[in-house]
Amino acid sequence: MLTNLSIKNYALIEDIQMDLRSGFTIITGETGAGKSIMLGALSLLLGKRADFSAIRNAEKKCVIEGTFSISSYNLKDLFAEEDLDYEPQTIIRREILPSGKSRAFINDTPANLSSLQALGERLLDIHSQHETLSLGDNDYQFLVIDSLAANEARLKEYQKELQQLKRLQKELQQLREDQAQATKEYDYNLFLLTELQQAKLEPGMQEELEERYEELSNVEQLTEQLGGAINNIQQEEIGAAASLREAKNSLQKISGISNQYHQLFERLQSVNIELDDIASELDSALDKVEANPAELEQVNAKLQVLYNLQKKHAVATVAELKEIQEELAKKVAVSENADEEIARSEKAIFEKKEELHKIASEIHTSRKSIIPKFIQEVETILDDLGMPNATLKIELEQQKEFYANGQDKLTWLLAANKGGSYNDIKKAASGGELSRIMLAVKSILATYSQLPTIIFDEIDTGVSGDIAQKMAGILQKMGKNMQVIVITHLPQIAGKGDRHFKIYKEDAAHSTITNIKELKGEDRIEELAMMLGGKNISESAVAHAKALLN
Repeated sequence: MLTNLSIKNYALIEDIQMDLRSGFTIITGETGAGKSIMLGALSLLLGKRADFSAIRNAEKKCVIEGTFSISSYNLKDLFAEEDLDYEPQTIIRREILPSGKSRAFINDTPANLSSLQALGERLLDIHSQHETLSLGDNDYQFLVIDSLAANEARLKEYQKELQQLKRLQKELQQLREDQAQATKEYDYNLFLLTELQQAKLEPGMQEELEERYEELSNVEQLTEQLGGAINNIQQEEIGAAASLREAKNSLQKISGISNQYHQLFERLQSVNIELDDIASELDSALDKVEANPAELEQVNAKLQVLYNLQKKHAVATVAELKEIQEELAKKVAVSENADEEIARSEKAIFEKKEELHKIASEIHTSRKSIIPKFIQEVETILDDLGMPNATLKIELEQQKEFYANGQDKLTWLLAANKGGSYNDIKKAASGGELSRIMLAVKSILATYSQLPTIIFDEIDTGVSGDIAQKMAGILQKMGKNMQVIVITHLPQIAGKGDRHFKIYKEDAAHSTITNIKELKGEDRIEELAMMLGGKNISESAVAHAKALLN
């Protein structure tokens, strides 16, 4: 529950502190005193986006801080999921800086708005007059029924499976689009692929072909130059080999004189061996050189195929052609294998729909089972609230479509008067009746959801007198099981509170500020008397106020 609220430099509020306890707390004040400002500040703690214009003094930062006692609400897993430090006394703080930047902290750890929202949903429910109108909103109606039916886990599972179904359907759509495109381009892609496959592309083939082409194109030059090189090495008496042998023989004769001469002799001997090896390879190379016009034409033809393919596909290497060949193979395969892929995808979608339908049916069954009890409880409370003839009808029909929260169509209908026809609840009920129905719904939800704190703002719209007294009784009963804070204009409700705070405006030195104080004893009697009879307090109003408190 909320144990302390601090608001600094927000709208008309300069600095206020509220220490709160469990039970039924009342907040009153004249219209415009700042009750809605306090709710706006609380909304920031629940993750609402900050508005820089709400800063009272633009040169100072705005700080809203709430302390919540959460030890009994099983929130450790949520803190772990949000990567936050768990504390039994958790402090949530929002700051709006003069620069316009907003910051949020949970137990002094920086937090994003989604974390605030996730935690806020489990800590605090602010019910405003606007939310009363949400009774006619289908999403809210589902929220109520699913809360009572304890469908949270089933809905999470359903939504997870629904996401997977949408992904599968998107993949199928893409397959069909790819198939349609591939079919259009199939013949051309197949022609290009066949052309590349016939070229029998291999790594390094272009270099090998170009080298062989040069050899075959220069047979005469190779024969002449290789022969010349062999002759210069092996020619009798004046050839390089003969001269080298003479030099080697000369050094051999003096190699024993010193180590230097011996090393020179060995080096010449190595050169001699290397020269003999070169001569041998030259002979071998010369033997292989021969004119082969047929092979030259064949090699040239292969090179021209490569060059033409590279030009056609605007690339410069065989490796790039290979990549294009692989891409074309995939495109052709898409067209050739599309029916098989589509069949597999359709089967997966069918199976996923079966899973979804099973979960949706479980959700439908749990919703259907809780509705009669819910209707009975609502009608019982409405009877106490002066609507004895009001009957609620909730229609639940399972559809074929998969919606965000199942397969159900849900309709809340109300017959407000005896013998009246059923109509959509937002059309069948007046403002005061909607307030009473919403209070009935909220009081029932409170027993199921075990929400720590609920704040009602103008839940008493359109009611007065005896109905207000009964409404106060219901709020007081709720306050025995949870923290209930009610902002009200009705003395009948204000008199039932365990504690009573008043929000009021006062003029400071140069501005008007909003303040708050707890009313006790005579101050509280005076406030109730003013709510009953206006500023000119009569003795009867004081007596009535005392009666309400008693």
